[in-house]
Amino acid sequence: MGVHEGSGQLSKAMKELLARWEETRAAWDDPVSRDFDQKHIVPLQIDLRTAATAMGQMSLLIGRIRRDCA
Repeated sequence: MGVHEGSGQLSKAMKELLARWEETRAAWDDPVSRDFDQKHIVPLQIDLRTAATAMGQMSLLIGRIRRDCA
């Protein structure tokens, strides 16, 4: 699996998680759910953005390495 494929799968999984979380929040909307959101969901979103940026940079670097070695 390449970097782009991994990034795509990660993004797709996060979208699915967020969709399920929104369904859950429709039935579970109290201080505990808001705390869970802030402690777990929000940090995951931040980490995903960081990972996606790093994966994009890795992809560019791998492309350069391949061109240099060709």
